[in-house]
Amino acid sequence: MLERLKINKTNPHSTVDFAAEELRKYLRMMMPECGNIEIHYAPNAADGFRLGLMQDFGLDISDAEEPELDDILYIETDESGGIIAGDNPRSVLLSVYEYLRQNGCRWLMPGVDGEYIPMRDITPVKYRHKPSLRYRGWCNEGSQSQSQLIDAIDFMPKVGMNAFMIEFFIPTHYYSRYYEHTHNEEHKAPEPVSNGQVLQWKRASEAELARRSLQLHDIGHGWGCESFGIDSLMKNADSTLSSEARGMLALVNGRRALPVGEAKNSQICMSNAAARALVVKKVVEHARKTTNADYIHIWLGDGMNNHCECDLCREKPVSDWYVILLNEIDEALSAAGLETRIVFIVYNDTIWAPAEETIKNEKRFTLLLATINRFFTRPLERPEIVAVAPYERNNVKIPKDYSQTFSHLMNWKRSFSGASISYDYHFWRYQYLDVAGIKLASVINGDIKFYEEVGIGGAIEDGSQRSFFPTGYPFYTYARTLFDSSLSCDEIKEEYFSTAFGKDWKLFCDYLERLGDAFDYAYMTGERSKDNGRTNWYNPDHAEKLLTALNITEEGKRLVESHYNSDFRVQTVSVRLVERHIEYARLLSYAMIEKARGNDAKAKELFNEMRIKCGMWESYFETFYDHGMAFRSLKHIFESKAKSDEPVIF
Repeated sequence: MLERLKINKTNPHSTVDFAAEELRKYLRMMMPECGNIEIHYAPNAADGFRLGLMQDFGLDISDAEEPELDDILYIETDESGGIIAGDNPRSVLLSVYEYLRQNGCRWLMPGVDGEYIPMRDITPVKYRHKPSLRYRGWCNEGSQSQSQLIDAIDFMPKVGMNAFMIEFFIPTHYYSRYYEHTHNEEHKAPEPVSNGQVLQWKRASEAELARRSLQLHDIGHGWGCESFGIDSLMKNADSTLSSEARGMLALVNGRRALPVGEAKNSQICMSNAAARALVVKKVVEHARKTTNADYIHIWLGDGMNNHCECDLCREKPVSDWYVILLNEIDEALSAAGLETRIVFIVYNDTIWAPAEETIKNEKRFTLLLATINRFFTRPLERPEIVAVAPYERNNVKIPKDYSQTFSHLMNWKRSFSGASISYDYHFWRYQYLDVAGIKLASVINGDIKFYEEVGIGGAIEDGSQRSFFPTGYPFYTYARTLFDSSLSCDEIKEEYFSTAFGKDWKLFCDYLERLGDAFDYAYMTGERSKDNGRTNWYNPDHAEKLLTALNITEEGKRLVESHYNSDFRVQTVSVRLVERHIEYARLLSYAMIEKARGNDAKAKELFNEMRIKCGMWESYFETFYDHGMAFRSLKHIFESKAKSDEPVIF
């Protein structure tokens, strides 16, 4: 047994301190009898584990275009220690987790129930890796509690991720869904949380990100109302506007007004220099006090076909006015001596590239491509460049064919050669439509390889922080493929399932694959309908296939019973999640069978019964399962009426 292990830090950064503590914790878990492991600050140490920047050790980092953003992991150790380093403090932490991973540790899901730490002596590791994509991120979404969000942040670097976005100035929207127990009111009384409480939680989350040196991406929608002193998540706020502020809002259908829904959907009169100046002022104020934000996202109001129709605004496409605003923000930030990076979004109206204007200081800006309306049932492949429809103000139809979207992106790239990120939605509603999660993982693996091929620098998932039901395989695939795009789905699948379920992992994988086939991911998204006069889920033939799901879940019950407990907590929890999912899938199949047969009223009744029954179990597995998001997503199927001519894109 190894004795007298020690950790010497060669760099005083707080994230290196945290990395040393994490290394000590997991080494002691792996080798419970190894005794205490002391940590020292010793820049000139020549023995033990040495944690620090690669630059401290004279190691080459020339392949990092921007060391602050580009992670490089470096490990060279033997049985008693060695160098664990990175080109920035975050990369040191990533290297610690990678060192532990190569010694058998795995983190499959957030929290202690999601980790697998073997008991074994450490072995030598020699490793150097620059992750395949620069941006490996996640954004708050769904319904979240504060403890769940902190667990998610803690989980991210353990699987090689490096960026988190906290959307909105105060993200009460997502917290309220959890604490008011949306879609589970029968079993849990509402526990409203105030904006003040949520603001404190946001700051606490920022501190956890800073502890790990994870990139903080901040805000997104809301600038068009917050700049006038209106809470971006306030509903029906029009009566609170001053006459001066009203004059700066977009003129739509002859009125300048805040939308009936949330104020974040509002647009400003982009040709109004005074309105733009207020937005610029708000951005500078926020950047000055939020120096911990690595990127501030400046998005226009949410929604579409809601832009200003005044004569001046009509003189330019929305994207041209957007670029004018971005350039003004850049000038003001430069004048204030602020190097804050800005992200602009290619989304809805702004998917059309500007006709004349160009971004002047590309180094400050990153393009965010948000493809909410694509098909998520198949991986992206490089499409042909096609002609795009001309832009028509407030008569926009977002393309569903990715060749159109990609062509729009290429049009943007003609005038902007800076960094780019994909803003993705795999873990928004689609994770609940691929009932078993196997097909979605394959789509994700292919999508990320596509991003790398076409020069998109990574992704931020707009998805729930509880995307691990019935397994965390799709999310694990997302994280691991961003980190190393050479990994195939089969390689990731074996690594995940063998850790989660032990030697009989193939039985669990086969069970979920067959269950997923019975539901049919494409059918669940509305792509298999038979009759244009009915809903997108009318397909009597598929009802027979859905019936087989009931037999498959019976087999699943026997599989769970024979593997119910394990020496490793993560395996016990993984089996119990499948156990809960069996009943979830049975109840969903009953409802979907009636939906496929065209018995919409009966289907809706059965779906509501499912919601109530699953709500009874929510507390048992809510760390991994977002009940509110699941039923918010699935209800679109059961509340659907007449079918459109094209498949629904959620």
